[in-house]
Amino acid sequence: MAMTDADLAAHLAETAGQVLRTVRASGLLSLKTLGKAGDATANAFLVHALREQRPEDGLLSEEEQDDPIRLTKSRVWIIDPVDGTREYGEERTDWAVHIALSVDGKPSVGAVALPDAGLVLRSDQPAAPPAPPEKLRMVVSRTRPAAEAVAVADQLGAELIPMGSAGAKAMAVLLGQADIYLHSGGQYEWDSCAPAAVALAHGLHVSRLDGSPLLYNQLDPYMPDLLVCRPAHAARVHAALQNTPSLAPVKG
Repeated sequence: MAMTDADLAAHLAETAGQVLRTVRASGLLSLKTLGKAGDATANAFLVHALREQRPEDGLLSEEEQDDPIRLTKSRVWIIDPVDGTREYGEERTDWAVHIALSVDGKPSVGAVALPDAGLVLRSDQPAAPPAPPEKLRMVVSRTRPAAEAVAVADQLGAELIPMGSAGAKAMAVLLGQADIYLHSGGQYEWDSCAPAAVALAHGLHVSRLDGSPLLYNQLDPYMPDLLVCRPAHAARVHAALQNTPSLAPVKG
């Protein structure tokens, strides 16, 4: 029997994670080249597998030349073979593998693998998040914390938790390790599609900073900002954003 889309996404994310851990454990690559080798190896596997398993669907990958044919497709797989290449290359644990299926622009199916934690979070297996702590916690970039996120955290009295991968940040909210992930520094569709699908399925709030939904398979895959948080905090975050001076986002 053919795999469901959810099973395929989870299997691909888990297998790519295993491949990446094997590449890293080989000891044959310097930290300078490990990230590039991991990206290329995982991408080759994922692209070949998806084209064989879902030949009629479109595909958008961070590591693959964009094929405009995807814009004519209702179903488009959006993948990031290594989300957090720097963290992977530095042998940190806060990196992820993103596999998502966008249907008519919506993040419909997703799997996020956190290989070093031995976890694959799936959109078809939702679970209630743990009880929130007394003090809010906000995950931010460990190298370039967004000014808006820092300003909102100050207003809410939230503790800042530096972390690498966008997927790791979003899943930290899902796993109860954080309460808010606010990003305004610019990303791309592959950075958030799988985390968005998983977070939405688990009942989290997911939106642009202005409250509008995230839309995928767009002509320009650049996505300026996003918010992932517990639903109870969304109104407070949006209110705090209204009091935060708008700063021009920086791509990257």
